[in-house]
Amino acid sequence: MSELQKIPVQSETTTVGGSAKRTNPLAHVFDDLMNFCRARSMFMLHYCTGCGAIELPPAMTSRFDMERLGIQPMVTPRQADILLITGYVSVKTLKRIILTYEQMAAPKYVIGICSCTVNGGMYWQSYATAKVLKDYLPVDVYIAGCMPRPEAVIEGLKDLMDDIKTGQAENWKRYFQNYDHYLGNQQKLFGEDWQTPTDIIAEARHYGLMTDNTLGEHTALLEKHQRPLEALGMRLKNREKQARE
Repeated sequence: MSELQKIPVQSETTTVGGSAKRTNPLAHVFDDLMNFCRARSMFMLHYCTGCGAIELPPAMTSRFDMERLGIQPMVTPRQADILLITGYVSVKTLKRIILTYEQMAAPKYVIGICSCTVNGGMYWQSYATAKVLKDYLPVDVYIAGCMPRPEAVIEGLKDLMDDIKTGQAENWKRYFQNYDHYLGNQQKLFGEDWQTPTDIIAEARHYGLMTDNTLGEHTALLEKHQRPLEALGMRLKNREKQARE
């Protein structure tokens, strides 16, 4: 049992006649307040995979200044609310994107910038690129173009802010509720032994988002191919030993 599974789940809803009903009459008030605050204070983690990042510095700096809207860059996934993915997504890069996304705390949001994240763009025939980002991660907003201008980037961020404020930006829940589907697509691309050091199933249980689609034939392969985690120092020593042999 992971440490996350030991944390009790506090539910504000109960099921009556097959439908969810709130037990706390003030819950929606707090939800609206939190959504209002979240929409005006968003930390953005930018994952640059190609030329689409060229238009981001103008969007961040004085001419367009996205920070006036409450959006600012962040350097670690643990502190970020938005994962901004620009440019083409190669198979190797997608592994790092998934790991980065899974390390972010919920609620979390994904924005795909450039045509490459929508349908592969000019690399749609390449054997080494993932064509449709939403097959592997839930995407909240797409900003198409090659490359989209800073005005388009800011408009896309404002659309996400509006969705967060109204409580409609809940695609992050789909990753937990349909984890077996997303994991299956990842395994088709990376192999059935693909896994990350994060425990998505325990997180889904913690957030109360377990569904019939969270577990399945693909999540069963996680236990089959589970590898024990080793400390970094131990791995380095093993590599040195193998190199000497």
